[in-house]
Amino acid sequence: MDWIKEFFNVIDFLTWGWSLIPILIVFGVFMMIGSGFPQIEYFGRMFRVLSGKNQSADPNAISSRAALLVSVGGRVGGGNIAGVAVAISLGGPGAVFWMWAIALVGMCTSLLECSLAQLYKRRENDGTFRGGPATYIIKGLGSRYRWLALIYAVCLIASFAYGFNAFQGNTFAGAVNDSLGIDRLWVGAFLFVVTCFIVYGGIHRIVKVADVIVPVMALGYIAMALLIIIMNITELPSVIWSIIANAFGIQEVVGGGMGAALSQGLRRGLFSNEAGLGSAPNVAATADVRHPISQGITQSFSVFIDTMIICTCTAMIILMSGVYQPGLEVDGVVLTQQSLSASVGEWSKYFLTAAIMLFTFSSVIYNYYLGENALQVLTRQPVATHFLRITVALIVFLGATAPGATAVFFFSDPLMGVLALVNLIAIIMLFPIAVRILADFRAQLKKGIARPVLNPNDYPDLDLDHSAWTYHSQQK
Repeated sequence: MDWIKEFFNVIDFLTWGWSLIPILIVFGVFMMIGSGFPQIEYFGRMFRVLSGKNQSADPNAISSRAALLVSVGGRVGGGNIAGVAVAISLGGPGAVFWMWAIALVGMCTSLLECSLAQLYKRRENDGTFRGGPATYIIKGLGSRYRWLALIYAVCLIASFAYGFNAFQGNTFAGAVNDSLGIDRLWVGAFLFVVTCFIVYGGIHRIVKVADVIVPVMALGYIAMALLIIIMNITELPSVIWSIIANAFGIQEVVGGGMGAALSQGLRRGLFSNEAGLGSAPNVAATADVRHPISQGITQSFSVFIDTMIICTCTAMIILMSGVYQPGLEVDGVVLTQQSLSASVGEWSKYFLTAAIMLFTFSSVIYNYYLGENALQVLTRQPVATHFLRITVALIVFLGATAPGATAVFFFSDPLMGVLALVNLIAIIMLFPIAVRILADFRAQLKKGIARPVLNPNDYPDLDLDHSAWTYHSQQK
């Protein structure tokens, strides 16, 4: 067992510890400049998804808004509560600024990778769509790169469907046990039953659950942060100044100064918003939209929600409470919980528990769908899907009931690093195609077309599923 752990430690060092973060940042900036800053250009369009005017006419189709909510449910998790607190503890308030900076880059990266997932998506027999990095590797780069797609699929199943879901179950059960005193066994049994109910309903049931959970958890958490900001409104200018001053080394509140703030902000920001890691494109491909860039813009919005809104809420809760002190090293969840209690009272620990439960549960169903989508690349046998569903539910139960069970899944982070590198290689190679469809989107807008439509006949050199793009024929 020791040599296996050492092997994955080496993989973790070669990805997260050495190459992945610089590559994500460098190529993210390159793609942002090369594509003309589309996340800024179309920022106003991102909010259109919140209205009902731009939804699919097919009542059985997955709408753009539905896909957004599923992906937000996956991106928003423990990292938004505990991860931000850790970043501030180790990097000071300036870490928040660098989280904002990497979110700006990540919004573009997510826009491009999710647009590619949409472009190469495939229509299933039941009328739904499937796609993601594995699909755009095979269909975009060619069958000779299928081996790369297989590596991606295996890593996605192992890290997200199994590893991270064990951690989510553990977090969920721990929060309930600590605040409400309910035994982990009962919490695990509850999670098992509910997880089975949702995953056996397929993507439509996952979407319906996300449509309820995600708005409640996001709006509730934002409301709490706004309450604390209003209660401490006179401190807001000094908090913002401390974030900026610490980010650029004008003030050094922790050892390492600007370097610590930069390192922690970038690392936690990338872990939180997942831009470029190749997870969100799997969900983005399910949406029924008129043009791939439309969903890319929507998914860029999910990065904005995750980092610029939810992570900022946590930062304000911590920095305005008076609990945080430079150099204070405390567990991330504990710091956030103490900050809430100092601002609004002890009852807030129950609020935070509820928030963690909702954040965690939305991540469980999101992680499962990523695994199911990846499984379709390996095999289409129904028995394999059933096996995945029941084992994911069991893994969630195991993670919830055994406090030390998550140590078994030490391979999760290293394998996520591998799949992120695979995805980055793919989107860099397909970058010219992403720019090409972006140019088509821009050209249609310039012609006065309010809602651009992709015509697959304009791309005879690409391996597209024409049945997935029918809006152009409806315009004739």
